[in-house]
Amino acid sequence: MSKDYDLVVIGGGINGAGIARDAALRGLRVLLLEKNDFGSGTSSWSSRLIHGGLRYLEYAEIPLVYESLRERRLLQLIAPHLVRRLRLTIPVFESSRRSLWLVRLGMIAYDLLSITKSIPRHKMLSRDEVLAAVPALRRDGLKGGAQYYDAQIVYAERLVLENIISASEAGAVVKNYSPVIGLNVKDSRIQSVHYVDNETGNETEVSASIVVNAAGPWVDRVLDTLNRKMPRFMGGTKGSHIIVPTFPGAPTEALYAEAKADGRPFFIIPWNGQLLIGTTDIRFSGDPAEVTASADEIEYLRNETARLFPDSGLLEKPINFAYAGVRPLPFRESGPESAITRKHIIKKHRVLARGLISIIGGKLTTYRNLAEQTVDYVNRKIATQLRPCTTRSLPLPGAVAVENARDELQNMALLPPSAIDRLLSIYGGRAANIASIARSDGELAKPISDDGQVLAAEIMHTIDAELAKTLVDIVHRRTMLGLSSTQGAEYSEFIAEVAGQRFGWSLRERRQQLEDLATYNARLKGLHSDLNP
Repeated sequence: MSKDYDLVVIGGGINGAGIARDAALRGLRVLLLEKNDFGSGTSSWSSRLIHGGLRYLEYAEIPLVYESLRERRLLQLIAPHLVRRLRLTIPVFESSRRSLWLVRLGMIAYDLLSITKSIPRHKMLSRDEVLAAVPALRRDGLKGGAQYYDAQIVYAERLVLENIISASEAGAVVKNYSPVIGLNVKDSRIQSVHYVDNETGNETEVSASIVVNAAGPWVDRVLDTLNRKMPRFMGGTKGSHIIVPTFPGAPTEALYAEAKADGRPFFIIPWNGQLLIGTTDIRFSGDPAEVTASADEIEYLRNETARLFPDSGLLEKPINFAYAGVRPLPFRESGPESAITRKHIIKKHRVLARGLISIIGGKLTTYRNLAEQTVDYVNRKIATQLRPCTTRSLPLPGAVAVENARDELQNMALLPPSAIDRLLSIYGGRAANIASIARSDGELAKPISDDGQVLAAEIMHTIDAELAKTLVDIVHRRTMLGLSSTQGAEYSEFIAEVAGQRFGWSLRERRQQLEDLATYNARLKGLHSDLNP
């Protein structure tokens, strides 16, 4: 029988988005369903690094490190506007569990595994060289350190979205706010998917040859909608981060340090005009949608950072906000959380539901390779002659014509240089569409606030070209204003007005959107006293 789709992908995080893109580019008929907004789950709450996973060497995950380092290089090629080189310093103290010789050994292995890289090799540092790189660092017991390179993605949400846009441009049907409510199996084979359509509000059923469950930490919850019992696969751990203001002497480049409390490595990274500090690793079994950074985690990250920078005053100052996410790791009943593998597993449900695949684990860095492997398997199962995989070299949409977009924005003479740089760092070459919208309508060429940083045309672009549906979508996962130190408070009313006109929101609906945004922001701020000492 003819199916509605060759492939239905459940989950619009980085893995689902990458799979949909690869499959659509190869010629498959693809439907992607996401219950909330694209990239609103785990993909939004990472350490925002594209890295090989230096720490994984401790657990002999050598193939994963090799894969990650290769994928890091590829992502720098296909998304240079989003993925940038990052230098990290590792300080080693007398009390450190990892000695200088062990760090050096790890650095050598890291360089060998990334033999094709285009970035410099590591460098071991004396005590004085570490202090020259990070002058405000605690001097007591400092022995030396190392410097090496990885990569940073300031806005991981944009990486998800560009994969979604590319998938759509290649012919995939992509739907946010369309939750799956049922997976139907007959004769031990997947038959169809029931979901609630975001446009009509109606329950819809579609048939598919293959269904990929890429719902991240929600994988088991999606499997619970099957008309048969499935075993438990997921056993996620919570990772929390805090975002703090910079302080005198704060590192201008990333620091990768060891926590004194438990020996766990953590990052202190300049990010978005602030400092991003994390992460923790705690088993979590609740609803991933309800996860928040606890007071204990916030205190842990603040204390460890203040220990390294004793003159920072960090314990006396409020943090900007905190966030937490659940890593979609395989279920393990016992053992340390850090020892749970970070490699991805493509689980084929061959006995209970043939044609259904669940994605377990995976890293932001390796999403593209996971997608390629998954679509290769889909191709073998449906026995269709597909086009070859092109995602290793095909740029993401924003990576094209970036300098042309800069010229167009500059020629408008509406934005200061800082605003143009901001647009290009978010939208890349697609920022040219914002210039086009502004030229076509004088009202949309007006700044929406006194600082002149944001045009009304940008808001229209996120709605018409980037599938934003709510004020939270626009502020936090399109314009990225919600991740500033003020959470975009100075723009919210203006954005609500522009978006309200485009969506046709009533005054009551506009107020509700602003309330929803305030609730979302408050959840990031949290109610912990640690935020406002």
